[in-house]
Amino acid sequence: MTTAAAGGADEALPADKQPSGGTSVPAPREPVSGKPSGPQDTGRSRRSVTGTRRVIAALFLLPALVLLGALVVYPIVYSVYRSFFDQAGTGFAGFDNYKALFTDDTIRTAVKNNAIWVVFAPTVATALGLIFAVLTERIRWGTAFKLIVFMPMAISMLAAGIIFRLVYDQAPERGVANAVWVGVHDTFAESAGFPKAHPLPVHPLKAAGGGSFVTKVPVRAGQPVQLPLVGVLPAKMPTDAKPARAPQTGGDGKITGTAWLDFTKGGGGKPNVIDTTELGLKGIKVEAVKDGKVVASATAGADGVFTLPASADGAELRLPASNFKEPYNGVEWLGPSFVTPGIIGSYVWMWAGFAMVLIAAGLAGLPRELLEAARVDGANEWQVFRRITVPMLAPVLAVVLVTLMINVLKVFDLVFIIAPGSSQDDANVLALQLYRSSFGTDADLGIGSAIAVLLLLLVVPVMLFNIRRIRKEGRR
Repeated sequence: MTTAAAGGADEALPADKQPSGGTSVPAPREPVSGKPSGPQDTGRSRRSVTGTRRVIAALFLLPALVLLGALVVYPIVYSVYRSFFDQAGTGFAGFDNYKALFTDDTIRTAVKNNAIWVVFAPTVATALGLIFAVLTERIRWGTAFKLIVFMPMAISMLAAGIIFRLVYDQAPERGVANAVWVGVHDTFAESAGFPKAHPLPVHPLKAAGGGSFVTKVPVRAGQPVQLPLVGVLPAKMPTDAKPARAPQTGGDGKITGTAWLDFTKGGGGKPNVIDTTELGLKGIKVEAVKDGKVVASATAGADGVFTLPASADGAELRLPASNFKEPYNGVEWLGPSFVTPGIIGSYVWMWAGFAMVLIAAGLAGLPRELLEAARVDGANEWQVFRRITVPMLAPVLAVVLVTLMINVLKVFDLVFIIAPGSSQDDANVLALQLYRSSFGTDADLGIGSAIAVLLLLLVVPVMLFNIRRIRKEGRR
């Protein structure tokens, strides 16, 4: 009571009568209403700070907005405007340029190829990236493998196009793809020995149709048979071929003969005569034919000598077409049939590493206890992968797939560099056709602008899907 009274007495004293010393002066009481003093000043201060921040933000954004308008908005608006005018840009063409996109055969091929690219290239690259990301988690040298697979991303499209132009070269001695393919083929199928070989008019052979050759007269036992040919390239001659020689004849009724290359380096040889420097056609197949049926066959040795049984007496000798067909040179990768899949293969080689790295990052964030719980419950690795890993990676897979879909819509470099001039129309895509229509001596900027607008319309749905997905992820 005394303390309270003293406090009340002190509050009642005037300011100059307050006691000195350590006694603190009490703060003025808040109004009964509970509102802070000076509300108008505080509100004015807050509005001032907010307004200042908006002005500063606008000043910082202004350069970016100017660049965005100059480099993005203006080109889009002008492309739409220009697409309604003719080639010269002076006459209004209406929708004629857009009609040409679906009536011109070259542009329709580009549209079709773009559809193939959008469906297959992102899907294959994402699938390979998923497989690589999952498998590299189980091996010690997974980091080194990821580095090797991702390394093509460091190569420009130009360099990658040059690399794969060489990989797809038709000649097996230069093209890696055909070198491998021909090696596998020749392991299981015998190649022709003497392509483009043929007899001269003075030789005792004549064409029999289908690429084969037969003797002009039937053969008889005891009379050596001569089967000379020309036109065999030195590179195609067997490396172990020996100088040709005349066969030895016997009285056993067998047919003997020699098949040789009737050509002397440097000249001086005589036709139908075995010269000392002329080589035997080792491995050439000889058939004895009577009444259209093969009664015997033989293969020439290293010196070109062959022997047929007595049943060949009186038959015509035939060199079948299998001796002369062109050797297998692999697949025409850059021909009309395979040029688009071949270029897509080069794209997958570059971008599978990109998909693998993003998917591996998402895979590292998966809760391992779920995977272990599924294994404890009896699920095998395939079931864990299909029912747990893939569904939980769905957001990451969507990011990779959408990114690659946008990327393939503007692919240009690979097609322009890899596809040769003879196959460029078959490999054509919209971005390449945009370049071809907009530049050069026969440029039509109206068609080029229409193609640019079409590409924009194709990208917009993918972008909207991506924006919706990002917003949905942000709400979680």
